[in-house]
Amino acid sequence: RRVKNGDKPGFPRFKGRDRYDSFTLKQAGWWLDGRYLTIRNIGRFKLRLSRPIDGDIKTVTIRRSSSGKWYATFSCDNVPIKPLPQIGKQVGIDVGLESFLTTSEGEKIENPRFFKSSQDILAMRQQRLSRRVKGSHRRRKARILVAKAHEKVRNQRKDFHFKVANQLVKENDTICIEHMNAWNSNHSLNRSMRDVAWFEFFDILRWKAAEAARTVIEVPAKDTSQLCSRCGARVPKDLSVRIHSCPFCDLTIDRDINAALNILRVGQTL
Repeated sequence: RRVKNGDKPGFPRFKGRDRYDSFTLKQAGWWLDGRYLTIRNIGRFKLRLSRPIDGDIKTVTIRRSSSGKWYATFSCDNVPIKPLPQIGKQVGIDVGLESFLTTSEGEKIENPRFFKSSQDILAMRQQRLSRRVKGSHRRRKARILVAKAHEKVRNQRKDFHFKVANQLVKENDTICIEHMNAWNSNHSLNRSMRDVAWFEFFDILRWKAAEAARTVIEVPAKDTSQLCSRCGARVPKDLSVRIHSCPFCDLTIDRDINAALNILRVGQTL
């Protein structure tokens, strides 16, 4: 048809096996039998389920990670909510780089710094990859090793986020957090911020709270570190000052605990 119209012929393009990394199936062409997933015209695969599948399955997405592993993601409707019993507790949390988060009750959860602790291995594998000849089998193996190192860091961070979120949801009815847009302007902290991944953590926290019928309240981050949590006076301080000392009411307290108390106080008024 193209030749008849005077255009160039449309020859078929080569479509390699690595052309696509994922595809989605709706409610036809596949079926689930216990721990086995069967896909029409492809085959039968054994699954390692991360958790039981609840609700009505609407779609399944098959995805290949950069390390070559395959994952099946099930999207479900009508997922039952499993509310936890009310315990009458509220908490404010302040996130930071010294500690991953600090609660208004004075508890600190340290920053594990997974990426920083893996930098030596990542640098070594990345250097080995750069020395391999492009297109060679050895370069492909080196690329997979780099991808596996990054995947390990992601998995460690995600597991840590889930454990902390589950703990907060289990122990509190209402969780007050700060709105995160204020951190976007500080480019000098980008690498450290990517390592702690607060946005991903807050997404997980909201998800787990919704599952348990808990409440997450976002409050403006402005001045949460500068105001005194006891008298409300403004006490300016930069990031290097780790202790809040109020000259008006003589309150001396850890800077992050003071911020968490302010976040809780504002959250209780919203």
